[in-house]
Amino acid sequence: MPVVTAPYKPGTPCWVDLMASDQQAALDFYRDLFGWQGEVGPAEYGGYAVCSLKGRPVAGIMARSAPEGQPLPPVGWTTYLAADDADAAAQAIAGAGGTIVYPVMEVGGTGRMLVAADPTGAVFGVWQKLEFIGAGIVNEPGALVWNELNTTDTAAAGRFYQQALGLRPGTIQGMDGFYSLNVGDHTVGGMQPVAGYLPPDTPPHWMAYFSVDDTDSTVDALVKAGGSVIQPPFDMQAGRMAVVRDPQGAVFAVTSTPDSP
Repeated sequence: MPVVTAPYKPGTPCWVDLMASDQQAALDFYRDLFGWQGEVGPAEYGGYAVCSLKGRPVAGIMARSAPEGQPLPPVGWTTYLAADDADAAAQAIAGAGGTIVYPVMEVGGTGRMLVAADPTGAVFGVWQKLEFIGAGIVNEPGALVWNELNTTDTAAAGRFYQQALGLRPGTIQGMDGFYSLNVGDHTVGGMQPVAGYLPPDTPPHWMAYFSVDDTDSTVDALVKAGGSVIQPPFDMQAGRMAVVRDPQGAVFAVTSTPDSP
């Protein structure tokens, strides 16, 4: 079901947020592209904006910032994986060979989070819900529909996510080199070698996929709004997708399925 009310099971992608150079410009861009509603939040939370679709939280957008003396992080989307206990997750991540980028912190009573990098360098977040479970709407146009790890070492990454977060890799018939990522019996994401259509120096990363009514028209709108295309629309097993950059350089994918409205 597109509407989510129950907490996400540990290991499941539960939220995405964007770190932007110009937060207001990003809010305007995604409002026009996906229909999101959002505004700059309170200063005590760094102005973090929770964007909504049909009245339910769908993604976050924030301005880039860094501790004094530290370089600004890159513009980009971050995928968050659910956890029952952020502190235990941090210990498991470090024990499995990952690196803690930002240690566990509480976010105003809504949840507890951390940011880490897996052994291949892909950055991701962990979210422990208190009051906020994460995305309240998924798998429909304008909302998150898929999260995929692009990595330089699928074997090492697979071992890490299973050991640290219980995210079990599995093979997919007819798709050599591509792996499902599973929580229990449910596929919650994918993993593959860094895709060949990306620039050759692209580091390992998690990519967020957003569902759209029509991939081609969405890409046209994105280009007119100042975005750019990395992989033009193409047909694949699950539908029609494209990989794009927003006007500030954040990379994401859009996909439409045959049964989309």
